[in-house]
Amino acid sequence: MISNNTFTFHKRDVYLERITPFLGTPVIKVLVGMRRVGKSCLLQLLKEKIIAEGTPPENVLFVDKESLEFDEVSTYQDLADLVDSAFKNRPGLKTLLVDEVQEIIGWEKAVASFLGQGDMDIILTGSNAHLFATELATRLAGRYILFPIHSLTFSEFMNFRGDRAESTEAEFKRYLRYGGLPALHHMELNDQVVFQYINSIYNTILLKDIVSRHSIRHVSLLERIAMFLFDNIGQTLSANRIAAYLKSQRVKVSVDTVVNYLRYFQDALIAHKVSRFDLKGHKLLEVHEKYFLEDIGLRHAVLGFREADISQLLENIVFHELIHRGYTVSIGKLADREVDFIATREGEKIYVQVCYLLASERTITREFSPLLAIADNYPKFVLSMDPLFGDDYKGVRRIHLIDFLMQPSIS
Repeated sequence: MISNNTFTFHKRDVYLERITPFLGTPVIKVLVGMRRVGKSCLLQLLKEKIIAEGTPPENVLFVDKESLEFDEVSTYQDLADLVDSAFKNRPGLKTLLVDEVQEIIGWEKAVASFLGQGDMDIILTGSNAHLFATELATRLAGRYILFPIHSLTFSEFMNFRGDRAESTEAEFKRYLRYGGLPALHHMELNDQVVFQYINSIYNTILLKDIVSRHSIRHVSLLERIAMFLFDNIGQTLSANRIAAYLKSQRVKVSVDTVVNYLRYFQDALIAHKVSRFDLKGHKLLEVHEKYFLEDIGLRHAVLGFREADISQLLENIVFHELIHRGYTVSIGKLADREVDFIATREGEKIYVQVCYLLASERTITREFSPLLAIADNYPKFVLSMDPLFGDDYKGVRRIHLIDFLMQPSIS
């Protein structure tokens, strides 16, 4: 935990540990994540770490595109001029950190030039996945590494709560309701304060990262599609289904438009599309994907908190936990049955079912039977909120969902 004159920066060690081995190497470090998930604080922590380990402060330049101080740095030439002025005649390795670099037109031209000089370590953050994928692949192929940054997991949420934390169960209810945006921990955690703040972030993402960037004229249509998406997290979803729903509400929209708008939500990193995997045919399917939100608090700020949707909310939280741990996630299809998550990471694979309560034999059969039907020997888990647990069920591990969130690994 690091304090400045105003706020406390909590160290998010998992990200620092992932990024640190690449500091001082000739690859661009790119931190990508939705707005307000903590990229700026991580960048500041990296700056302080670099200086603490011996780099002269004069050899470190932090460009914050959300600060008025750098408002005039709007093109790649402006950035090049600023860097040349800041590092003029400075010997040794220089470090450039740029926050929200996508706000600089043609930034990749300047960054490619800096990298070519051979004496500069470069760390960037951004909030647009598509922009980074195209620009980096075009000019900087093979010379960068991406670090996805996510909103707080529940264990991080508990760390941020610190001495204010009550019981684990009480804090989980807060997390379930408010999500994991780091700045919440500088506020009073009540609906009026939290949802007003999250709504402001949602509107910024909508207007700045989607409407403005893609020149969208029908903002109300975009908002309708967002609400439908938020309302159907964890459900099989298609552009055809959304278009049909809007048509039933007397809103005309083409399937192509819906496809584009869904992609814009993914590009802005507000939502994640998860493909289905045929466990029998061993192939990814191109239909009936599911969507999950980067932060569950966004849903409640837009739609209101609905306790009846607890199963969807828990599934979203587990998905978020898995991608934070570095897994690639898909949905498993096995004939007419489904496995909530197939998670793979560096040769490791786990299967995960998520259930609110295993309240009946019928529910137990529904949750366990798809896992039992899988022929391989990779670990299989059922996560639920049941207060009491017995032995594993026919080789499938049963874990309390909060325990899963609080322990670093389940495999």
